[in-house]
Amino acid sequence: MGEFDPKAAFTHSPVARLATITPEGAPHLVPVVFAVDQDLVFTAVDAKPKTTQRLQRLSNIESNPHACLLVDHYDDDWTRLWWVRADGDAAIHRDGAAMRTGYRLLRMKYAQYQSVSLNGPVVTVSVRRWSSWHA
Repeated sequence: MGEFDPKAAFTHSPVARLATITPEGAPHLVPVVFAVDQDLVFTAVDAKPKTTQRLQRLSNIESNPHACLLVDHYDDDWTRLWWVRADGDAAIHRDGAAMRTGYRLLRMKYAQYQSVSLNGPVVTVSVRRWSSWHA
C-alpha cells in the first residue's frame, strides 16, 4: 500500500459514519456520503426516499454541534486494515455558499447525483482533529 495517508484515505472513501449526540445525550450514528475540502467535510440531505427531511441528525446538530465522522477499511488480510476519524463541529446550511459548494463537491464525487436530486440542507463538519490507525 505504500505510505499511509490518513486524510487521502478518508477523502477517497465512498461512505462514512456520522456520529452526533441526541438532545438526551445518546449517541446517534448514520452512514453518509460526503466530500472533503481541506478540513471541511460536506454531506447533504438528498432526495433518496426518507420518511421526512426533518432527520434526527439535523435535530442533534441543532442542539449540540459536536460530531465525528469515521471511515474504515476491512480486509481478510489484517495487514490492510485501517480507520480514519474526523472530530469537529457541525453546522447546517439551508442556503448560501456552503450549500452550493457542498452540492458541487458531492456531484463531482458521486455519479449518482446526476440522477438523484440534492434538495435538502448541507451539513458541514469543521474538523478540529484527524486521528487514524493502520496495520
